[in-house]
Amino acid sequence: MKNNEHWEEEEEDEEEDLEFSRNYFLAKEVQSSVKKSKRKITDIDVVDEQELREAALHIQPKHENEIARLMDSYTAMYPEWLLSLSCGFALLMYGFGSKKALIEDFASKTLTEYSVVVINGYLQTINLKQVLITLAELLCDQVKAKRRVSGRQLNSQSIEDLLTFLYEVEVEDKDFFVCVVIHNIDGPGLRDSETQQFLARLASCTHIRMVASIDHVNAPLFWDKNMAHTQFNWCWYHVPTFAPYKVEGMFYPLILAHGSASQSVKTASIVLQSLTPNAQSVFKVLAEYQLSHPDEGMPISDLYSVCRERFLVSSQVTLNSHLTEFKDHELVKTKRHSDGQDCLYIPLTTEALQKVLLEIT
Repeated sequence: MKNNEHWEEEEEDEEEDLEFSRNYFLAKEVQSSVKKSKRKITDIDVVDEQELREAALHIQPKHENEIARLMDSYTAMYPEWLLSLSCGFALLMYGFGSKKALIEDFASKTLTEYSVVVINGYLQTINLKQVLITLAELLCDQVKAKRRVSGRQLNSQSIEDLLTFLYEVEVEDKDFFVCVVIHNIDGPGLRDSETQQFLARLASCTHIRMVASIDHVNAPLFWDKNMAHTQFNWCWYHVPTFAPYKVEGMFYPLILAHGSASQSVKTASIVLQSLTPNAQSVFKVLAEYQLSHPDEGMPISDLYSVCRERFLVSSQVTLNSHLTEFKDHELVKTKRHSDGQDCLYIPLTTEALQKVLLEIT
């Protein structure tokens, strides 16, 4: 009896295997008989990127009252955030929506007694060394006289040397710190392992505090336990704002759109409008020079002289910080003049440059 049952089970298994084989080869025959489409993805008539972005800007916001109450609840937390910074923690903001405006509002209202350096991590490239030089120059003003160093000495140092200086520096006021604000510490210009290691070491410096935001779900994988809990010493805050990524999104191509000449004008205008009035004025000086001298760049020394005369900058350091921001946003580039001087120019056509000036006037 048992043998008969065993034989029946084997027979059923064989039939199942045969049925699977038939279905497999039948599927292959059907696939080979189906005509392949000759259409290509390049045949898709995609909308102009400018039109798509314009349409996105006109999307009506929803739940404004609820979002306003949510933002008020975050504003009420500002004293707590400042206390966390004072106690040596770094603030890490996460949650759906752009946190750029929220963090900048916190810095402008709460960190008025401190120097603030902003890193826009959503840019494709970041000049980390220039950021470290700026931080070192700010700390130099507070350094005990015997440890003072010149700007020229800082420029010649490596990133390792600058981090060592920032870590070991002693200042007169022990409670003094410089706050580094990083929009999108998980951005394309910062997400490599070496840069994250440098930022972690920077955050561990005695007189440096950090406020950063993340948007990628896998961002915490950048850091091991030592980096997250000891060097960065993150204090996590869930602050969904539901705000559109207007500025951040300008630096990412839209999948369903192709670029246009007018897009560079719009991008430059949005970036400039997000900068300080002084930075915009410095850009105008350079733009006006380029419009009157289209075949040559403007020497940095000439730009400094004009900006100093118009009270737009107080020192070469201030001008350099503006230029670094322009270069990071690819608004300004450098080229070597025939006499060997480094000159600045804006990589836009005359017509586009005129439109940009009208946009920010």
